Amino acid sequence: MKPSNSHAFLIPLLLTAIGALLFWAFWIGVTGYEGERLATLALERVPESGAGNPVTSVLLNFRAYDTLMELAVLLAALLGIWSLGPAAVPYQRAALLLDSLVGWVVPMLIIAGGYLLWVGGHAPGGAFQAGALLGAAGVALALSGRPSAGLPGESRLRVLAALGTLVFVLVGLMLMGLGLGFLTYPPALAKVLILAIETGATLSIGATLAAAFLGGRPRATGAAEP
Repeated sequence: MKPSNSHAFLIPLLLTAIGALLFWAFWIGVTGYEGERLATLALERVPESGAGNPVTSVLLNFRAYDTLMELAVLLAALLGIWSLGPAAVPYQRAALLLDSLVGWVVPMLIIAGGYLLWVGGHAPGGAFQAGALLGAAGVALALSGRPSAGLPGESRLRVLAALGTLVFVLVGLMLMGLGLGFLTYPPALAKVLILAIETGATLSIGATLAAAFLGGRPRATGAAEP
């Protein structure tokens, strides 16, 4: 099928615009154009953000909307995985050596996750790193033959997976109720609110990653896992 006249005109125009944008970005990067940079502005406002770590300040304050959407995308991805059906058949229970190793590794991952959550306010760390470690703990449990990867039942798991997004939205609505903008933290409460959001996000990310590794909706288990 031959393209219509309008398409024949629009495609070169679109490609030219994309090429111009890429050239502009390349020129800015090569020449070091000294215009007004967002990084400079953000670093100047870090002390007012409620978090001493610039990365956490950007993720939870300066671009909090984007981080909220990232949590929503994780939740949507998990719902998509669950829509595929029941989880895959679990691995067989690990032998004694691997089982003992998992028994040591999982508590250390949980402790390290808690440390990264706490330290993220003023040093490298934060909810995504901490949640990744909690998710890794779940994966280790699944690989050693625990069918639920240490996760709670489906009803509680749904709440846990949505907790990060839910806390984020509730904090935003609460701030709107106080006459502020959505996710516009007052300086006096910024640190506490960011820590609350990060705690909910950590639990959600960890649960979501572990549940996603199972590859489907949690299987109903009649007996508790050992």
